[in-house]
Amino acid sequence: METHFKVPAVLMLLAFSGVTGLVGLAAVNEPEVLLAVPVIGAIGTMVVGVMLLMSVPSILAGFGLLGHRPWARILALVLSGLGLVNTPLGTVLGIYGLWVLLSRATGPLFGIEPTATGDRVSLPSS
Repeated sequence: METHFKVPAVLMLLAFSGVTGLVGLAAVNEPEVLLAVPVIGAIGTMVVGVMLLMSVPSILAGFGLLGHRPWARILALVLSGLGLVNTPLGTVLGIYGLWVLLSRATGPLFGIEPTATGDRVSLPSS
């Protein structure tokens, strides 16, 4: 579902690596600049770690959806709803996720069968 955290995380990792390398090159003329290299590395590691940590629920939802797990449908619905505030791509992906996961054709894949009144009930486990 929400894979937009992984690509920026890799780009941020590359950017912080490049900046750290440039600062290291500048340290040839000014040795006190070497103090900034571990600080930049630590900040970059924390930023990338947080971004990757934020993508864990989406990865779990994706694997669960591949296995047609009912809990994954609920998690994906929540993530799609939260993604609506990320304009414009998150809004489009959130609307599409809600549309697909709430459609009548998707319900039976996750053990939900529509009734005559339109309400949904869970199918008994076999």
